[in-house]
Amino acid sequence: MMGYLVNPRLGMNTIDSRNTNLLFASILTETLKRLGLTTAIICPGSRSTPLAIAFARQEGIEAISILDERSAAFFALGIARKSKLPVVLVCTSGTAGANFYPAVIEAKESRVPLLVLTCDRPPELRDCHSGQTIDQLKLFGTYPNWQTELALPVADLGMLAYLRQTIIHAWERALYPVAGVVHLNIPFRDPLVPLPNSNEHNLQIPDDFFAGISDRALANINNYVCEFPKQWDCDRGIIIAGVAQPENPREYVSAIAQLSKLLKFPVLAEGLSPVRNYADLNPYLISTYDLILRNRRLAQKLQPEVVIQIGELPTSKELRTWLESTQPQRWIIDPSNHNLDPLHGKTTHIRTSIEQLVTSCSLQPKKFSDYLNLWCDLEAQIRANIDRVMLEIKPMIECKAAWLLSNILPQNTPIFISNSMPVRDVEFFWQPSNFNVQPFFNRGANGIDGTLSTALGIAHRQQSSILLTGDLALLHDTNGFLINNKFVGHLTIILINNNGGGIFEMLPISKIAPPFEEFFATPQNINFQGLCATYNIEHELITTWQQLEQKLNPLPSTGIRVLELQTNRKLDAKWRQENLGKFAADII
Repeated sequence: MMGYLVNPRLGMNTIDSRNTNLLFASILTETLKRLGLTTAIICPGSRSTPLAIAFARQEGIEAISILDERSAAFFALGIARKSKLPVVLVCTSGTAGANFYPAVIEAKESRVPLLVLTCDRPPELRDCHSGQTIDQLKLFGTYPNWQTELALPVADLGMLAYLRQTIIHAWERALYPVAGVVHLNIPFRDPLVPLPNSNEHNLQIPDDFFAGISDRALANINNYVCEFPKQWDCDRGIIIAGVAQPENPREYVSAIAQLSKLLKFPVLAEGLSPVRNYADLNPYLISTYDLILRNRRLAQKLQPEVVIQIGELPTSKELRTWLESTQPQRWIIDPSNHNLDPLHGKTTHIRTSIEQLVTSCSLQPKKFSDYLNLWCDLEAQIRANIDRVMLEIKPMIECKAAWLLSNILPQNTPIFISNSMPVRDVEFFWQPSNFNVQPFFNRGANGIDGTLSTALGIAHRQQSSILLTGDLALLHDTNGFLINNKFVGHLTIILINNNGGGIFEMLPISKIAPPFEEFFATPQNINFQGLCATYNIEHELITTWQQLEQKLNPLPSTGIRVLELQTNRKLDAKWRQENLGKFAADII
């Protein structure tokens, strides 16, 4: 058998050998392709030349060049969040990799697989003021699942086998036991570019060098078999479906619904959970819990004995305060090794997925209880109150956007929801439906970093998508618009422009002026039409809710556009303060 050709002609089934670095880089990219890598984000630079060439030439991997490293990292995060597979990030030496840090943190905290490849100078050029050189070892602290520095490239079959196996291990560590970041620091000596008319190495790579990589078996760590805890056999229990982005939303929601129907527990579903968008699967779905719990008498009457928490807690401060004050016995169902109890309550963590739990356990269905009936009655009454109030709102008020989107988006639309007020308005007002809308978000670290770039990553080569964001979150990542000429697909940006940080209007600091406006609200007074023109992005000012409806269903198939809604930050805050407590106030 002839084996893989080490040949500078770069035909099919060849490895680039025009210098040792390219040989190493070719083995690396071929291994990743066979593991399932589909996308590599390449930031420009010199030291990363061998990897840039190898990824650009590797069939089956989409290599995308993005100028700004922070934006590139969040774009990769968005793609990985949607695909559930690692995306590669490549950068040159020096401070370039430091710009990946916010996305690395978010990926770790929200369990998104990323494979970060920072290229570096060789050891002899470190600590001697050689240009564009910093200490890149453990650059991201404790955030990666695993991190190491690769050996300097050597044209040796044993070293190529070392590289192959290290890359396989890195891929697996990015996915198991909990998805996250793997950081490989990769030193290269000169020459970095191909040497003309050179076949430097007389090296034969065996036919079976890459054998079995694509079929590599991964151990199933979730072999959890159980009986339901005896404490679950009670009449005053609830299920909390927190923020979640499952790979198979319908299976995930169906499992929660099956547990709810067996136990006869209501499901309090966060707006960022797919549960609200598959409402037909769960007859005991409660979406108005935050508004219900603002009625202190109802909060006391609804005190549970048992709480089953699926994944992370919802955003709602009202819900968290209620759980903290009532101190029910809680079970957290989640396969990760993360501590998902910020309330430090009486908690038992069952480390399996809800799908596996329901499949492996048996229970006879229970009878309908008065407790469940009360929750369902309250949901119906308050949901009707919300719909009536929202229909009557004519001016551009921020919170109506979330309610309207939940009612009109096309089937299966991916929507990225920015942090700060948008996620809260979604939790308050997102209406349950059967539209199967796919919510995405960066709730690992809850920051506004990379909002636009992440949304573009989620939308890239996918169904036409939506971004719901405030003005400051969008401005914080305007370099994301540089992705426009590489982006394939469509993204509509619903821009709530209230000229500042609306969430700060809800905090006590809003009463202290100065320094509130300058140091907290931080209005930027940006003309978004002009900003969009700079990046060749379509822009339209929306002045009525009917106009917004017409623009959202159907959605365009290509391009990026901004639909700007101008609202009054202080009036928005006043409306929430005056109305959030009213929806359940008159219910006895």
